[in-house]
Amino acid sequence: MAMDSNLIKTVNKLQDAFTAVGVANPIDLPQIAVIGSQSSGKSSVLENIVGRDFLPRGTGIVTRRPLVLQLINRPSASGKAGGVAGAQPDAAPAPVSEEAKPIKAEGETEHFEPAEGEEWGEFLHLPGKKFTDFNEIRAEIDRETEAKVGRNAGVSAQAINLRIFSPNVLTLTLVDLPGLTKVPVGDQPKDIEKQIRDMILKYITKNNAIILAVTAANTDLANSDGLKMAREVDPEGVRTIGVLTKVDLMDQGTDVVDILAGRVIPLRLGYVPVVNRGQRDIETKKKISAALEAERNYFENHAAYKSKAQYCGTPFLARKLNMILMHHIRNTLPEIKAKIQAGLAKYTAELMQLGDPITEDSSNQSNLILNIITEFTNEYRTIIDGTSNEISSDELSGGARISFVFHEIYGAAIRSMDPFDQIKDVDIRTILYNSSGSSPALFVGTAAFEVLVKQQIRRLEDPSLKCAAMVYDELVRILNKLLQKQVFKRFPALKERFYGVVISFFKKCLLPTNKLVQDLISAEACYINTGHPDFLTGHKAMAIVNERVNAAKAPPPQPPVVDPKNPRAGAASPALPQRDPNADLIAQSQSGDGFFGSFFNKKKKPGMLENPPPVLKASGNLSEREYMETEVIKLLLLSYFNIVKRTTSDLVPKAIMFNLVQHTKEELQRELLAELYKREVFDDALKESDFTVQRRKECKKMIEALQKADEIIAAV
Repeated sequence: MAMDSNLIKTVNKLQDAFTAVGVANPIDLPQIAVIGSQSSGKSSVLENIVGRDFLPRGTGIVTRRPLVLQLINRPSASGKAGGVAGAQPDAAPAPVSEEAKPIKAEGETEHFEPAEGEEWGEFLHLPGKKFTDFNEIRAEIDRETEAKVGRNAGVSAQAINLRIFSPNVLTLTLVDLPGLTKVPVGDQPKDIEKQIRDMILKYITKNNAIILAVTAANTDLANSDGLKMAREVDPEGVRTIGVLTKVDLMDQGTDVVDILAGRVIPLRLGYVPVVNRGQRDIETKKKISAALEAERNYFENHAAYKSKAQYCGTPFLARKLNMILMHHIRNTLPEIKAKIQAGLAKYTAELMQLGDPITEDSSNQSNLILNIITEFTNEYRTIIDGTSNEISSDELSGGARISFVFHEIYGAAIRSMDPFDQIKDVDIRTILYNSSGSSPALFVGTAAFEVLVKQQIRRLEDPSLKCAAMVYDELVRILNKLLQKQVFKRFPALKERFYGVVISFFKKCLLPTNKLVQDLISAEACYINTGHPDFLTGHKAMAIVNERVNAAKAPPPQPPVVDPKNPRAGAASPALPQRDPNADLIAQSQSGDGFFGSFFNKKKKPGMLENPPPVLKASGNLSEREYMETEVIKLLLLSYFNIVKRTTSDLVPKAIMFNLVQHTKEELQRELLAELYKREVFDDALKESDFTVQRRKECKKMIEALQKADEIIAAV
């Protein structure tokens, strides 16, 4: 029995431990959350449980902040234990159904008026101050509420903690929440319904919360706002207990027997009907002791309830809540201990990351800067090399992205380049004539081939420089990732300096990298190595083209010629006439086809000369020789360009790795030390952010609260 009482007191102490240091409670503590609509009678239920008038009254939303009400039973000076529930109940489980046996409070007596000073209240925000006048408690709740939310009808989720010591109460913890409302009235915010719902859900969603849903019995239970919200988070009704108020105001001949039996909306913890004071009773200041006596008489004398009177009324409700809460705390105690330990470990680790406040000691500052630079550059190397401890399984990062740029982006772009995207046959023909000068070339011109292939090699420079720029961007990406570390959140000025120094160093490394990439392309264009073992020679190219031309010129097979007079004679073909080898050239000169054909094909007087046009372009049909020369050039160009593409896609990544990536890996630490390891930099760079200073205080407060909570739990 005493052990059970201590469990509730332990949870009270845990709540106070977090509230006292001004931090949000990270532990889901067992507690009873009281919910219901504004007109459901929540305040009257709580006042009957306490046995005192102490809650603010009025129209509209009266409870505008959660009230954590901690009831502490203490024996009276005479040694009597009385009140609505008397002394602590037996440790037997509480009944949760109509058929269960009533819980008898050991030594239960009638309510009595305690001697002066035997009842008082204490607010956590006013430590050490006792309120023996409960009217002053009401005034303090009003004053503290207005201090937070003003005189308007706004609400706040910041709780008020009130502890009441009395021989008339059972040790119990309740959280009185604002009543549910539908329509804003007067100065109430437009979203008042959402604000209150969100606040209530914050409390009742937690699995360790027992939900006390208060509903007026003279309304349809299916429309109960409290039960509706409870079903949202507790659809099975496992941790919800219903309280039915205004039972005495129901229509003649109606009762709540079916509800109590679980035949309407069943709840695992059942329902308890109560009779509160009416508005007239409150106005005439009817004592709660008299109201409790009237409640007892009502249930004992009512035809529908007298057989179940021991399961009805405020005293039974208080005992039942006490027992439910004690069992709930006992079951969740191991989980609470584990969460406290986990919270301690978490906030202690964060506090270590935040570090101690920086002093003006130059040796401490220099050591800190040195450690940050060393750790930064080591992590930079490991991210590029793929040896970091934080290798992601979700996406490519670091060196893997650089490899992707080299092989999948740059390599694929180079492989897809086609020289004939930009060079047409007419261009090749023009270059052939231009490169042979005033005398037409007898063979395929080397000069024309070199002009064409150099043009294509120059095309490789732009994607190669873009590859270097992409790798630079990847290094900046790694930098930004490293600057998200906690140490740079702690020192924002140092973060800015790191960013500036590293970016400047990257740019400084990018210049020689671009120069080397350009030199590689220029070297390829400078010397056309036609002796390369993979290069298709001119003789092979000519043979291939000849083979194609001959295949195209081959006449279709002719059917055998048969002599009608001698059908049995052989199918010998008639002899073909001999072909003049210069016939094509003669025909070409006669037809006027060829490079200049279209110009000289005009009708003109014999022997007359005309000036050439300002712009001469290749036109007309290709002669057989021009066709062959063009095809040979195309074969040679494609062969050599493929060689250069393979070489470039291999050497450019190596150049970028050597001059940019590898160089930054090796020299970044030296650069950072040269720029940041200076006495004049320390004071400005090591100025902590406001967030860090504030977060350190919060962590220390949370650790203090968790340590206190750990001590409280250890004492159980």
